[in-house]
Amino acid sequence: MLKNITLSAEEKLIERARKQAESKNTTLNAEFRRWLAQYADAPQSTDDLMALMKQYNYAKSGRKFTRDEMNER
Repeated sequence: MLKNITLSAEEKLIERARKQAESKNTTLNAEFRRWLAQYADAPQSTDDLMALMKQYNYAKSGRKFTRDEMNER
């Protein structure tokens, strides 16, 4: 069941967001619902975050980087 809520934002920001959604063949409402679901499912504690990080533990750089390499921009 969908429930209506009221949000406030600057008019120009809303128009830019609507144009962005339109360019993706969707609506601002659909994009907001997608964002809200992601926000609601975001890790809520350090334990949740650590569990998420373990899922990506397979990614290895193959070597250690020097301090200079890590600070390059």
